[in-house]
Amino acid sequence: MFLLGSATTLAGAYLAACGKEASASIAKTEIPVGSAVIIDKIIFAQPTEGEFKAYSQTCPHQGSLITEIEGDVATCTSHYTSYKLSDGSVIEGPGTKPLETFELRDAGDNVEV
Repeated sequence: MFLLGSATTLAGAYLAACGKEASASIAKTEIPVGSAVIIDKIIFAQPTEGEFKAYSQTCPHQGSLITEIEGDVATCTSHYTSYKLSDGSVIEGPGTKPLETFELRDAGDNVEV
């Protein structure tokens, strides 16, 4: 019984940690127009002035973190799949799924996920 209870507690804690929704906030002025920044595993992009997008930093190809932002392109350097920051679609590489998007909230001078 003790082992069963311990396993159930561990599984519950694991699922609770995995199910945590992403959240972050950034000043709109800190997001470069035509590019993006990564904050707390979220890619905040501003494809055109005043248009903001948010994507998961986790690459949908095999779960590595996207670590390279160059202009309007985000690249996962593990397998070199590149994504357009205007819509999250794949530009090239072995990955075929687009970036996971997050809903943004306008918080005055900031945007929040």
